[in-house]
Amino acid sequence: MSQVNRRNFIKKTALTASGLVVGNALFDQSLKALPQDMGGRRSFPAVISTWRHGLEANVAAMQVLQNGGRALDAVEAGVKVTEADPENQSVGLGGLPDREGVVTLDACIIDENGNCGSVAFLQNIVHPISVARMVMEKTPHVMLVGDGALQFALDNGFEKENLLTERAKKDWEKWLITSEYKPVPNIENHDTIGMLAIDSRGNMAGACTTSGMAFKMHGRVGDSPIIGAGLFVDNEVGGAAATGNGELVMRTLGSFLVVELMRNGYTPQAACEEAVRRIVKSNINLDNQQVGYIAINKKGETGAWCLRPGFDYAVFKNGENSLTDAGSAMRE
Repeated sequence: MSQVNRRNFIKKTALTASGLVVGNALFDQSLKALPQDMGGRRSFPAVISTWRHGLEANVAAMQVLQNGGRALDAVEAGVKVTEADPENQSVGLGGLPDREGVVTLDACIIDENGNCGSVAFLQNIVHPISVARMVMEKTPHVMLVGDGALQFALDNGFEKENLLTERAKKDWEKWLITSEYKPVPNIENHDTIGMLAIDSRGNMAGACTTSGMAFKMHGRVGDSPIIGAGLFVDNEVGGAAATGNGELVMRTLGSFLVVELMRNGYTPQAACEEAVRRIVKSNINLDNQQVGYIAINKKGETGAWCLRPGFDYAVFKNGENSLTDAGSAMRE
């Protein structure tokens, strides 16, 4: 673990006028009544999310929690920030398209009672996470896909919008010259945002949303909308989310595995490490592959680990929003 600590870096953020980060002062009064762990430190509300774009998403989520909101509302609000960012080429608006030039979106959400909703191969809707929540709350189903998911969204007030930005279109046109499908680890080719939160009542929720692998085959769906693969939450234990190559995550049901390991006494950190170790032990070719996991337990303790260097994650708790470089099982 000491080697991991030496590799890790934390970029502490301070309160700014733009509201990108929230300082300790805003939480002084509200935290007094919050539960504390055995060491006396206030451990929640807390939010953890994948990648650098999680910092801004965490702020939106924490604002909900700081106002006494549910973890479910927090994770939806948080990932919507990333979904609506046209500069992010791996989630929502601005996401890189498939090989046909079509932006397709996957998302899922889980609440503290185990209710969940999911959409896959959804097109022309900026916020698939909100459609997934509506599937959870308004239908007897867990997942809707393709045209059915789109029609459901339109029937419930969502509006169609062209998600292919000029930047993404140019990148696709450049890719067409060779049409070689060669994902590169740690770039915006498969950088899902997964988010987990625990609110002031100790309840947990999670959300996961992505535009998936850039230049994938038309119709490909990754791990992000799959309950137990890209995301899993058990309110008695904790939650986990995955990012990276979805095919690897689906083969091991990684997020479910992390939660079950925590149920059996693993810390969030140890559980993430073991889930990655299972991938390493497989007979799958791991060249140029990346998978990262994040986790949080009922105490508000967090952990993360990845296959190879380059994955970072954001944690917001105790009034501090920080970015950390995750340790990895493999070296470059």
